[in-house]
Amino acid sequence: MNIKYKITALLMLVFTFTFAQERTKDTIDDQTVNVIKPYTPTISDAFKIKDKPSLDDANTINKKEVKYNIFSIPVASTFTPAKGKAANVDKAKPVKLYDNYASLGVGTYTTILGEIYLNHELNSGENVGGYFSHHSSQGGINGLLLDDDFSKTGLNVNYSKKLNNFSWKLDLGADVMAYNWYGLPQQFFGQTEANTIDSKIRYNSFYVGGKLNFDNALIKNGSVRFRRFGDDRDSGENRFVAKAGFDIPIRNEVIETELRVDYIGGNFDRNYISTVGIDYGNVNVTLSPSYQIKQDDLTVDLGIRLTYLNDTEQSENKLFLYPNIEASYRLVNDILIGYAGVTGDLIQNSYYDFANQNPFVSPTLLVSPTDQQYHGFIGLKGKLSNTVSYNIKGNYFAEESKPLFKTNDAQTFATEDYQFGNSFNVVYDNVKTFSVAGELNIDVNRNFKLAIKGEYFNYNTDNQAEAWNLPNVTGSVFLDYQISRHWFMGGSIFFTGERKDESTLLGTLIPSPAVPVTLDSFFDANAHVGYKVTDYLSVFAKANNIANQDYQRWNNFPVQGIQFLAGATYQFDF
Repeated sequence: MNIKYKITALLMLVFTFTFAQERTKDTIDDQTVNVIKPYTPTISDAFKIKDKPSLDDANTINKKEVKYNIFSIPVASTFTPAKGKAANVDKAKPVKLYDNYASLGVGTYTTILGEIYLNHELNSGENVGGYFSHHSSQGGINGLLLDDDFSKTGLNVNYSKKLNNFSWKLDLGADVMAYNWYGLPQQFFGQTEANTIDSKIRYNSFYVGGKLNFDNALIKNGSVRFRRFGDDRDSGENRFVAKAGFDIPIRNEVIETELRVDYIGGNFDRNYISTVGIDYGNVNVTLSPSYQIKQDDLTVDLGIRLTYLNDTEQSENKLFLYPNIEASYRLVNDILIGYAGVTGDLIQNSYYDFANQNPFVSPTLLVSPTDQQYHGFIGLKGKLSNTVSYNIKGNYFAEESKPLFKTNDAQTFATEDYQFGNSFNVVYDNVKTFSVAGELNIDVNRNFKLAIKGEYFNYNTDNQAEAWNLPNVTGSVFLDYQISRHWFMGGSIFFTGERKDESTLLGTLIPSPAVPVTLDSFFDANAHVGYKVTDYLSVFAKANNIANQDYQRWNNFPVQGIQFLAGATYQFDF
């Protein structure tokens, strides 16, 4: 406190001195003041009441203890809750599934279509089954000079068994096919030549094979198949294919690997020009290791395909190395998935495959494998909703020795029934193919399915003038609709764009130049409707080539017009 008063006194002196300096005309003389004793203030201590005062008031009221009691009175209730009742739900009657069925239909052009499928469970995990199919027609295409009837019959029996750690299946079967080289070029030949031609060609095939599947083993699966295929013109072919899939563990990683051995050997009694026979044969061994990488939405399969080829007829050996890389990435969950890759393979061609793709080939073919150097692709796929999915894809193929079907030259000096320009040969060329494909699938429920597909092609050949008989555009629409419990229907539309071929006549004094042929594009619309009489019996009706287009699938080979067929299907159990 003394410091406070000293500071106050000092400030008063400074203020007095300052004020005195500003008064220049002060008439009061300066005086001297002597301070005898400085001011020393003191503060007395505060006194607190230490005793608690007592109240002695007559009006003071003491708190009274209060006790609470609940007095319950029973009340009669007239409320009775109603019992809950489940809502009625219309339960669909479970669909009865049968293990066996038989189907038979007959139609125009004296067409017969039949199928029988059998399956019987001997005991738990042990089954035996079989399959039989037949499709034939007596023909009747207008404007032809040769017969156009055909038939195709197949038979298969199989036995399968499942054990604790693996399962296996054995099957064997046979196929018999009969066709006619009815595509006689009428600009070169008439009925006189047709009367000398036996246009019938018959194919036969026998095969046996088996499959193995292992659980929790390094070897995952394996299969073998042997097929003997031939015709009634002294041509024959043997093919044996064995495959095995297994895992190779390396530290904590697994390399998925496939081993494939493919042997083919066959002969033709003669070639197209002379009576010199054609022999062919080779064996290739392919090893395909692949390693998969998964990280979040990215999946990558890194692999190669190493193939060793031994040409048993030419005594030549070759080694091929192909990429085998695929990747996919989920851009937007399942809505937008991007994928791309580059693969390659040595494709084993065969007489059996050629005859099934084009049954009008001549038994004078050169059979050689195709070196698919690479197949690059990129695309987008996904689901627009729970019922709609799509796929858009671009492809680029680089293939050496790609087989192309081309009309055989017509010969005025023909000695064989297929030398009148009414059959096809296989020529090979290096072909680069670019294509863009799109696919849309609508699967509303099990009662309605719709699929739409389309693809555009562009070809570039090295030696041949055209990519013979390859279409520039293809498309298809498939519909399957369960109208009600008893009625069902379906349909399909196929579109094939323009194709190129050429016709040549040999043997005249002045050789006829090759005449380019453009096969028109065509639609082929088909529909069927059926009625389920009972759980095990249904009837159906079919119509093919509804537009009644007189198109040519192959050069000089028109197809049947509109066709109708009706039949029934019977399902049963043993």
